[in-house]
Amino acid sequence: MLIGYARVSTADQSTDLQKDALMAAGVDERNIYIDKASGKRDDRPGLEACLKALREGDSLVVWRLDRLGRSLKHLVATVQDLVERGVGFRVLTGQGANIDTATASGKLVFGIFAALAEFERELIVERTKAGLAAAKARGRKGGRKPKLSQTTLAGAKARLAADPLLDKATLAKELSVHRTTLWRALERSTGTA
Repeated sequence: MLIGYARVSTADQSTDLQKDALMAAGVDERNIYIDKASGKRDDRPGLEACLKALREGDSLVVWRLDRLGRSLKHLVATVQDLVERGVGFRVLTGQGANIDTATASGKLVFGIFAALAEFERELIVERTKAGLAAAKARGRKGGRKPKLSQTTLAGAKARLAADPLLDKATLAKELSVHRTTLWRALERSTGTA
């Protein structure tokens, strides 16, 4: 039986592309396990359930090698465990496309492409760090933009000062933000909430 595994790094990304490719390769949609988490995370319930579902003679199919894991250690350990259990492993596209661990040459190719996948991940990390450093040198800060603008925050302070009975939680609801967001913004702007 073919068992598929699909993963995206964030909850707002879609697994549709991976699912379509897995189904085109013969994996039944009911046998596709999904995670919406970074490949670096150890706690991936979809992967854990997928690995538990695999039986001797089954094959694990992934869209790309980096969907299973991003570190060489994790990839090699996972595939070695599959081989010992009599489970095959296939990669459909990207680096390592058409890996078939049922053959000696497939095992060799897997080792090479696993190393390349880790190398690619490290390059991405290096480029990201370099980009952030360059942006910081130009005076740009990273991170999410504040939910409350300075104007809105000034208005909230004025309302709180004018009406001592006004509850911060009620004001936060009116501003369509969580109360913690309002409290933290007030704390940062005045040093106390």
